Amino acid sequence: MGHNDGHNSDTDFPLYLYHQGKNDRIYELLGAHAHEEDGVQGYIFRVWAPHAKSVSVVGEFNGWDEGKHVMHRMIDGETFECFVPGVKQYDTYKYCITTQDNRRLMKADPVAFHTETPPRNASKLYELEGFRWTDTAYCRERDKRNVYASPMNIYEVNLLSWKKHEDGNYLSYNDLAEELVPYVKEMGYTHVEFMPVTEFPFDGSWGYQVTGYFAVTSRLGTPHDFMHLVDSFHKAGIGVILDWVPAHFPKDAYGLYEFDGQPLYESSQWDRMEHKSWGTRRFDFGRNEVLSFLISSASLFFDKFHIDGLRVDAVASMLYLDYDKQPGEWVPNIYGENKNLEAISFLRKLNEAVFLRFPYALMIAEESTAWGLVTKPGSVGGLGFNFKWNMGWMNDMLSYLKLDPYFRMNNHNKLTFSMMYAFSENFVLPISHDEVVYGKGSLIGKMPGTYEEKFAGVRCFLGYMMAHPGKKLNFMGYEYGQFKEWDYREGLEFFLRDEYEMHGKLSEYVKALNEYYKATPAFYEVEDSWDGFEWLAADDADRNIVSFIRRDKSGNEIIALTSFSGADAEDYLLGVNRRGKYKILFCSDDKKYGGEGKLTHKTLHTVRHPSHGKAYSLAIPVPKLTTLYLAYVPEQPKKK
Repeated sequence: MGHNDGHNSDTDFPLYLYHQGKNDRIYELLGAHAHEEDGVQGYIFRVWAPHAKSVSVVGEFNGWDEGKHVMHRMIDGETFECFVPGVKQYDTYKYCITTQDNRRLMKADPVAFHTETPPRNASKLYELEGFRWTDTAYCRERDKRNVYASPMNIYEVNLLSWKKHEDGNYLSYNDLAEELVPYVKEMGYTHVEFMPVTEFPFDGSWGYQVTGYFAVTSRLGTPHDFMHLVDSFHKAGIGVILDWVPAHFPKDAYGLYEFDGQPLYESSQWDRMEHKSWGTRRFDFGRNEVLSFLISSASLFFDKFHIDGLRVDAVASMLYLDYDKQPGEWVPNIYGENKNLEAISFLRKLNEAVFLRFPYALMIAEESTAWGLVTKPGSVGGLGFNFKWNMGWMNDMLSYLKLDPYFRMNNHNKLTFSMMYAFSENFVLPISHDEVVYGKGSLIGKMPGTYEEKFAGVRCFLGYMMAHPGKKLNFMGYEYGQFKEWDYREGLEFFLRDEYEMHGKLSEYVKALNEYYKATPAFYEVEDSWDGFEWLAADDADRNIVSFIRRDKSGNEIIALTSFSGADAEDYLLGVNRRGKYKILFCSDDKKYGGEGKLTHKTLHTVRHPSHGKAYSLAIPVPKLTTLYLAYVPEQPKKK
């Protein structure tokens, strides 16, 4: 192999692409790989450390002795490699890097597939190959699906705290395959989204401060155990989305931080190096090797772990040079603006690379500003994602819901404003983990009123959310009304669902609502234009009521009506297009869901009374805090 001259035809071209920012599978080049040399089995190690004086592989196999396995420079002069005979899977190792000023740094492998369990932090040898997947049928179906015209109802989960064992230990990936998968299927979700599972040192960061971009956290098991979890979800027909963090990384000494003694993965520009309020380093998006590193991390999870999508965290923090900064703390770009041109270019390259290899992928931006064209292709000036979280809708809705119904009439525009821009992007409506922490209160805890009114408020809101254009995401615990805020140190309070009637009934409601959504193409087929949506009453602020029509591609219509009022509307006239009979198909006030069951008649007949600009109307006694779905019933031809 001729390591000393650094030249090897198998690695020269991947190495060249890596330095061009165009290698989206550096996990085949860098890191540690099982390898045979002169009939001897071992592992070959490769690491990029351009500023290093020297690098050696140290581990339990050589007594952590930096003199035993010194690495050689490859053809680029920046990457080091070394073959170590006789090492085996699960052996721990690090790179000992001697810096230009003769410091010795002990660094974990940036491209390791497995690590010791925190707080320990050495890398572990692990071969990803060899897992037997059984999700072929699922993947075949997924490849044919039009994601925009399909139902997407996401259950967001923190795997470390969904449930815990009685002794306080985590459920493993294998435990979760047995417990979480059937639960998500039974409740009727189409997708799960895991909060970050890439290896991270500190539980309190919830996974958002990543040290292992190619390793799933070893707290819950091995990479193959994680594959088993994904495989189990796929066999149940459920897609898996991972939360992924390419904006920044923590300053742990063994991690990417000043990897070879000076800024390498982070920007060296004073104004772009730090995320001050997060205490982290920002990636250098102008550096080709960093692009290859991050795009390869994303690709690995599609390629080797069969995931369906990534939710890309903190996109706004990447796009703006002045994000979280005061005047004087940032330098404008070459055009004198606050846009981070390198980060914009990175996001476009990321999405292009992912969609080229994985056309079915969901690439979802968590982008909290009004940045344009997030879900449009780079070729027309977009960022190239296919979905974006609708943070504006979320903020408007939650601030509206917290109000006493008496004051909601003055804030009615918070209900309707989202339709001014609903078709400008492909949206996901997110009620995520971020909204139920730091004293914001759980979803049910945000609701005003009595105990019963709080449950009615949640049912009413969820019914409205399901009918509103956009894919759906809710965070674990909302589905049975956990009052306590989410705490990453504790499991959810599932006993509430089993032991308290109202919590159990809310769980039944969410399950029924999820199934209704999946079975109703009008709620998901046309989300990108007015063809799928028509207002009936957008301006009934005095009664806190909104109503609209949703349509599928065939023109089938469902009417959704929601009353956010604290009082019943006894003789509400709902304008409709057609004369005849209408049926209430779903009602959040039904007794079986914990409501009062005030609507005893499920079939309604139109009256010749104009309302909402329509010639006919339905007289409906609308209960307070209730969502209804109705549909026209075609007349049966009379028998002769």
